[in-house]
Amino acid sequence: MHSLVIRNVRPMGGETTSVTIREGRIAGYGQEVEDGAEALDGGGGILIPGLVEAHTHMDKTLLGMGWYRNEVGPRLIDKIENERMQRRVLGIDPARQSARQAVLAASLGTTHIRTHVDVDTEVGVAGIEGVLETRERYRDIVDIELVAFPQSGMLVRPGTVELMEKALQLGAQVVGGLDPSAIDRDPKGHLDVVFDLAERYGVPVDIHLHEPAELGAFSMELIVERTKALGLQGEVTISHAFCLGMTDQDYVAALIDALVEARIHILTTAPASRPAPAVKRLVEAGIVVAAGSDGVRDTWGPYNNPDMLERAFLVGLRNNLRRDDEVALALDTCTYGGARMMGLEDYGLQPGNRADLVLLDGETLAEAVVSRRPRKAVLKGGKVIARDGVALAEAP
Repeated sequence: MHSLVIRNVRPMGGETTSVTIREGRIAGYGQEVEDGAEALDGGGGILIPGLVEAHTHMDKTLLGMGWYRNEVGPRLIDKIENERMQRRVLGIDPARQSARQAVLAASLGTTHIRTHVDVDTEVGVAGIEGVLETRERYRDIVDIELVAFPQSGMLVRPGTVELMEKALQLGAQVVGGLDPSAIDRDPKGHLDVVFDLAERYGVPVDIHLHEPAELGAFSMELIVERTKALGLQGEVTISHAFCLGMTDQDYVAALIDALVEARIHILTTAPASRPAPAVKRLVEAGIVVAAGSDGVRDTWGPYNNPDMLERAFLVGLRNNLRRDDEVALALDTCTYGGARMMGLEDYGLQPGNRADLVLLDGETLAEAVVSRRPRKAVLKGGKVIARDGVALAEAP
């Protein structure tokens, strides 16, 4: 039976102890070292559960492909249409590109990823097939969950609904949606399809909702109604949810109450240029809030990195979280919040939990988030898969 003892670690920045791992799971803390057990010096680092990337687009990253000169117009539809064209022009290979992001993310401490993968009438399900290949190839370093995502709309592009179903049959684990009013211009029809697929295939729902203010609130109310009517409480995520950052705070309060009742999760990327959900307010209301880096170095924008410690920093910055306990809350959106959103079992630092762990360098959790130093070690299933910011696996 394989055993590993990591000495001199501080779980969540607490008291120094040792952690024993057996057969890929946490066996306990402060135990005597067994004969034959492998030993690792934690160097006084902070032990946290694996970082959770709860929203990204691995099939479209341009990592390793050289610099993309971005000259795309300002509207959402401009970015969507340009992206469809650039997939062909640039020769973006979903398997190769998602593999590059998977290995980089693992080196930065991410052990679980939910990725939205394009499904449309031009690419078909090639993106799904490519990311499924990556999921299998790198399953020992990161768990990847696929969302079948109709980036270009469903009803406005006939044939997409059938491809969404094919994606779920191939192995996508979540059904996605996108701006039911603004993109498909038929909120009832769009949500009919999304929730019908979820019900028939027994999968969760994750809907991109970029729609602003009252338009987004209208779509959000329709999502709440469907969730309750179909008994899908706890199985639905609304990503971005910019409408929760609108100025009408009485309306926002009513939306929050409705989200709590329907147990709908909220995913934020902590955007710099859009209204955004108030993370602390949502968490205090009892809503599960997770975070993601969205597109990483893609045709939409050049900024993002698949570093969930950096994302915690950005969540804190965007939400004016300054106290140490508030910065720890920002980190929680990138760990336990993401795990709850994705329904991860055996996640955490309790004995019996799977040993998906990260060793951070810092005096406190807040300092670790703010300084974002290379991860001292990353473990997946009790095995070291990265040291000092470098993954042991190789990317193509």
